[in-house]
Amino acid sequence: MLSYDVVEWGEPLQLNHRDTPVPQGTEVLLKLKYCGVCHSDVHIRDGYFDLGGGKRFHMSDRGMKPPVTLGHEPVGTVIAAGPEAEDVPLGQDRLVCPWIGCGECARCIEGQDNHCMAPRWVGIQRAGGYADYLLIPHPRYLVDASGIDQAWAATLACSGLTTYSAAARLKPIPREEWVAVLGAGGLGLMAIGMLRAFGHERILALDVDPQKLDAARAAGAAATVDGRAEDAAAQVLALAGGPLYGAIDLVNNTATASLAFNVLRKGGKLILVGLYGGEIPLSLVAVVQRALTIVGSNVGTVAELKDVVALARTGKLKPIPIEQRPLSEVSATLDQLKAGTILGRVVARID
Repeated sequence: MLSYDVVEWGEPLQLNHRDTPVPQGTEVLLKLKYCGVCHSDVHIRDGYFDLGGGKRFHMSDRGMKPPVTLGHEPVGTVIAAGPEAEDVPLGQDRLVCPWIGCGECARCIEGQDNHCMAPRWVGIQRAGGYADYLLIPHPRYLVDASGIDQAWAATLACSGLTTYSAAARLKPIPREEWVAVLGAGGLGLMAIGMLRAFGHERILALDVDPQKLDAARAAGAAATVDGRAEDAAAQVLALAGGPLYGAIDLVNNTATASLAFNVLRKGGKLILVGLYGGEIPLSLVAVVQRALTIVGSNVGTVAELKDVVALARTGKLKPIPIEQRPLSEVSATLDQLKAGTILGRVVARID
């Protein structure tokens, strides 16, 4: 098999050839067809996440040591399974839920693998989808996404699931209230689409790129604001007619989180999703007096991914702009994601 691996943190991915794995126990082997290229992999390739205040969380602290294969939005054909695997859809295409837990702790038993303290996430603790074959520990992480374009389906495993879980934390959203989406990249466009799929229309998008603001309006945002403007917060309040019910921060740096915090009404909800990095000074008294809810939302569950697929299959969730590229261009694509020059999403095609 072949894969494109991190051989040294911060350096371009390198082509690697090795033996194709043979599934054991409950494992399942897929021949991959597509894998979404997610912005999270920009940080992972660099080898760290910025925690703010000069602090970094290094991937080595997660037990990751190069060479590692990234990629956590895979779609492929199930071609083999271990002797203990049951109900395996051999010969069928499946979307992989990459957020795999230990399978034994209380969180995993509850179906909350994404909250497991000993995760086996695809493309992080386990080899990922920037490859032509992928080994999954159990068939329960395979999701039937038939009836959906497979390149579009690949993006649902992370950006679709992440925004579904985040937007669901705002429900029920009063129809007359406004929700801000900060960041109109691939994740932000998906968040707008998810809110629209939930039936909400008063969505205000912020970004620093005029093209991305255009894309946000095309995706269903009712209003947009240039996040670089000195009076961005005042513009948000004017457009919404006052403070907002909620905000989803898909960037989550010092500037965006501060802006979101400042435009919420009493009882408002701020959902933090992005991994750009930073920190904000936070008045604890203000949080109490304004009765604010500040929630970190991290990916989602297998059950939620099935809900996302159902929304896409019924047409309530609309596709965002997707560009297909050969897997050999995945490292260059990460460079462009880091530079912020990609509109929508890129999906690697694995021939």
